[in-house]
This record gives sequence, C-alpha cells and structure tokens, in this order.
Amino acid sequence: MNEPVIRIAESDADIAACLPVIKELRPHLTTEAEFIARVRRQRAQAGYQLAFARTDEVVAVGGFRVGEYLAWGMAMYVDDLVTTERGRSHGFGGALLGWLFEHARRMRCDQVHLDSGVQRFGAHRFYLRNGMDITSHHFAIRLE
Repeated sequence: MNEPVIRIAESDADIAACLPVIKELRPHLTTEAEFIARVRRQRAQAGYQLAFARTDEVVAVGGFRVGEYLAWGMAMYVDDLVTTERGRSHGFGGALLGWLFEHARRMRCDQVHLDSGVQRFGAHRFYLRNGMDITSHHFAIRLE
C-alpha cells in the first residue's frame, strides 16, 4: 500500500470522507450531515480537529483537541483514533499517531493523552508499542 498523506480535515468534504472510518469506532454516528454538524459544533466549542491519513481513500482518522489542563499543562487529548479494519498492520495508525505527536509538539504541548476501552487489547498493545504509558483509569456514569 502507498504511504499515506496526513492532514487536518478542513472542508465538509474532508470531514465527510472521515465518516466511514470513524463509524468503525463510533457506529452510532450514521448520517453524514449530523457527523459534519457534530464535528463543526465540537470545533467551535472545544477546538476539536480531525486529522486523517489517506492513500487512495481515508485509511485512518484521529480526532483531537489541544488545551491547557490543570493536571497536565498544555496537552493534546485524542478523543478518537481508528484505522480501517482493512488498513490495520500496514503502518497507517502508527504514521497517524506519530503525526499527532509531532503536531502536539508544534502546538507546544507537553503531553498527549487518550482513553481506550478496557476491551481493546490490540489498541493497548499499539499504544504501548508507540511509547505511551497507562497512567490512569477513566470512570463514567450515565445520567438518565
């Protein structure tokens, strides 16, 4: 497979091209119009960005935001990171994660953080292989 080109999704067409990949991680995101609206809303509210790796098609997507946190100082938080099922084990995820690390450095971040589902053992191995450490547990409660 070709080397991917990695960049930030700026246009609605770029954002829409990321949806099939994001759906592998977030299957509840179904319609293109709602996905674009949600990304635009999150961008306005919290600076959320989508970076994507593309060969002939989008093969990996990373959604992230940069901010200052009391706990971490300046940091990038990666909300979403996924490579297509077909694109796994071809280096696309590693290339995108490396790009995210470099982008975080350019943005003067001291750290990069992300959460990963406890059942995603392959993802955990990938993050550890790429120099990340397990530093906390994430707790949640659904408010109904």
